[in-house]
Amino acid sequence: MLTRTSSHSLTDQLVARMAERLRNGLLPPGARLPSVRECARQFEVSPYTVVAAYDQLLAQGLIEARKQRGFFVRELRAAAPAAAGRADPAPIRPVDASALIRGMMQPPGGRIMPGTGVLPPEWLETPFLGAAVRRVTTGPLLNSISLRYGDAAGDADLRRALATLLAGYAITATPEQIVTTIGATHALDIVSRTLLRPGDAVLVEEPGWSVEFARLTALGMRLLPVPRGADGPDLAVMERYCQAHAPKLFVSVSVQHNPTGASLKPAYAHRVLQLAQAYDFHVMEDDTYTHFAPAHATRLCALDGLERTIYVSGFAKVLVPNWRIGYLAAAPELVRRFTETKLLSTLTTPALLERALSYCLEQGQIRRHAERLRLRLDAARSRSVKLALAAGCQFMSEPSGLFGWIDTGVDTDLLAQRMLDDGWLLAPGSLFHAERRPSTLMRINFATTQDAGFWKAFGRARTAL
Repeated sequence: MLTRTSSHSLTDQLVARMAERLRNGLLPPGARLPSVRECARQFEVSPYTVVAAYDQLLAQGLIEARKQRGFFVRELRAAAPAAAGRADPAPIRPVDASALIRGMMQPPGGRIMPGTGVLPPEWLETPFLGAAVRRVTTGPLLNSISLRYGDAAGDADLRRALATLLAGYAITATPEQIVTTIGATHALDIVSRTLLRPGDAVLVEEPGWSVEFARLTALGMRLLPVPRGADGPDLAVMERYCQAHAPKLFVSVSVQHNPTGASLKPAYAHRVLQLAQAYDFHVMEDDTYTHFAPAHATRLCALDGLERTIYVSGFAKVLVPNWRIGYLAAAPELVRRFTETKLLSTLTTPALLERALSYCLEQGQIRRHAERLRLRLDAARSRSVKLALAAGCQFMSEPSGLFGWIDTGVDTDLLAQRMLDDGWLLAPGSLFHAERRPSTLMRINFATTQDAGFWKAFGRARTAL
């Protein structure tokens, strides 16, 4: 709360607090601020104090007033260019996901946040990683790997280990069909930069990953949001988009979808591949959460044999976020093009860490580590689900994997702003839509929502709204 004994006025304190959040990206562009009356009630000040504070924020260019709608965080992004001669879909202004990313890297108060997309660091601690690094950094191997750029496609040992890993998912790929990357996000970027040109239409799942929405729009793409249900994408909407806009790419999280946790059903997967064939587009399958999922889950790349599909994954979620090791697998003719794009962006990737990771894969250490994590996550999910239901929330899809997609019954943008005062960073539903809209939904991380203290704070904030 603001203090009346401070040497600064209540208005100045309120301006300073809100300006800090705005400049740090904790309130993303387009977010609606609390009404004057609600803000006054929240901070226990008069409406006149709030009006004066909002006036100062307007003067600083941090917020904007919309007639009869209220105050909003100022949107600084320009709209993506449209391709000449094509009918455009409704204009899309992707949500800036920097708030969630910053919170994931530097959580306020030093505690893991319920809105982040990662496991607690203590879950990821393993004895075998240090041993693997020592193995590749001692003796002649250190110089032989370090003193040259290495293979542009990535460490050969790691690509062989990854081919074996993919075989366990029924995805047939030779080491020559695999390219290592600086994390899965880099792999997604390589594919986009290789296959797309500014103005191209791209099918994306909604709700979906806001970072991907923002990244594609920054490249000048036109987003076509396809509603994602528990069984898969809305196929009727997808086909209408195909007929009207000739998309070049479909980006999908088939297994343990972010944010809903749902996985693609076989009938939907077959129909998606039929549409890709009929309308001549590629499918980029982001399997970032594969380590938390059963090996037999339906994957488009397994059904398609990497003909029109491109597989993307990495190890940040399950093992070492800061090693930034990801990879992609695709048809040979595409791999050559992807390797050229990688050369132009990073030359190559760190072979020492890749070799250490390949050793961990070959020894079965990552497989056993992932199995332990799945058991721990199962227990955490059970506790989190009980706490969420007791708090009056409703799950929009069957709880599975790392994330839960819940209905809170209140505007989660406003809820997230209020929860920041208690030191909790949420992931409101608007972050997962290509075009910002009010939402009562939010994503929770099952591994980081077992704290009864969080749910008590959540209950107080929701009641206040």
